[in-house]
Amino acid sequence: MVRNIVLLGGSSHPALTQTICNHLGVAPADVLLDKFSVGETRVEIKESVRGKDVYIIQSGAGKVNDNLMELLISISACKTASARQVTAVLPLFPYSRQSDIPYNKTGAPLSKASNCFNKPDFPFILDSLPQTPHPDHPQSMGLSNGVDGLNKGLSKLQMDESTSAANSPQNARFAAYVHVQRKRAESIESGKSPHLDRQQNSSATSMANGMSHDDNGCIKSSSSKTNVFQPQPGYKQWVAQAGTLVADLLTCAGADHIITMDLHDAQYQGFFDIPVDNLYGRPLLAKYIQFHIPDYQQAVIVSPDAGGAKRATAIADGLGMPFALIHKERRPTKISERQNATMMLVGEVANRTAILVDDLADTSNTITRAAKLLKKEGATKVYALLTHGILSGDAIERINASALDKVVVTNSVPQEEHKKRCPKLEVLEIGHVLAEAIRRVHYGESISVLFQYD
Repeated sequence: MVRNIVLLGGSSHPALTQTICNHLGVAPADVLLDKFSVGETRVEIKESVRGKDVYIIQSGAGKVNDNLMELLISISACKTASARQVTAVLPLFPYSRQSDIPYNKTGAPLSKASNCFNKPDFPFILDSLPQTPHPDHPQSMGLSNGVDGLNKGLSKLQMDESTSAANSPQNARFAAYVHVQRKRAESIESGKSPHLDRQQNSSATSMANGMSHDDNGCIKSSSSKTNVFQPQPGYKQWVAQAGTLVADLLTCAGADHIITMDLHDAQYQGFFDIPVDNLYGRPLLAKYIQFHIPDYQQAVIVSPDAGGAKRATAIADGLGMPFALIHKERRPTKISERQNATMMLVGEVANRTAILVDDLADTSNTITRAAKLLKKEGATKVYALLTHGILSGDAIERINASALDKVVVTNSVPQEEHKKRCPKLEVLEIGHVLAEAIRRVHYGESISVLFQYD
């Protein structure tokens, strides 16, 4: 039994909270978590936390925004009630995939927000172009009446006449173009009516005073340009970085310590000014491979993308297994369309069991496409081992219809409903790992033993 400790469970994962309390021999704290009729979160702690170490268990699944706000209010309530230290235990860290912005080779963000400007039925969107020439941008079209192009053409013609023969075919074609432009300008000048001349004279007088009149007699400012601005397609909306914001919110609410598991980006720890313990789910996955996959040393560990290669190779090296990688290349066809990913296998999986290893699965599109590719390359069975099985949207239906033989996830998020709908799903318990981490942190012991998976 751990003394001088308070375990406070949020509404996101009550079963995991009870498992952790059973391992530590501590009853969960009496707390009221509710919502007012307007939708605001209500938190009321019904026991004393003065001078105690409080651990608030809240997972970033389900209604993520409501759970995050509930966590922040609970942390602030404990600090207000004179708790000695408040630690947020987040099995799945919310907004962990928004720590940075993905960029393409030219520096523009790959993700963009949907609005009225970048929909397919909207032909133009605003694009900021530099006023000075830029080597990566084409030359502007000039004025709409063609005068600017005519002046450039005359200058180029004079330069060509001084450096080449006058009867060259290029100069002849360009001279014909200049002649047509001159005739067009003369016809426009000769076709003006007296009423139009008076209107232009009146406009010139008004422009001298800095004002102009429209057809209804309303006064307009002369600061607007004569030619109409035509926006060009190609602008992409910048995506907000929610990673630093969530880190600042937790710190400002009063959190003194963060315990989480398998952050999607390890750089997330650098956003905090407080200690962050990022536990690994690899020991559980490695143990499952050893005891539940027959002849596992002949199987192949496969990373579904380049981002998870380090995670997959750590398990492969620890178990002495071969490794393969699926390279995913994105090739956008149009600006308004999503980028299609082309998958290519690097490695050999023919007549072997393939084990996909990743940190999380949300829509399960990546692992199902990877399983299809592995079966096409000759794999006998395909397993998917995931730390966080979010499985939102139609992920369950996609897994049931896929080439995956079994999907193994942890209970960092509630899996009861998912398991009822998916017979291929198997759930591993992580409550004892989090309970041991809480015990070691509470007594000031090292948690390095939790990072070992050999």
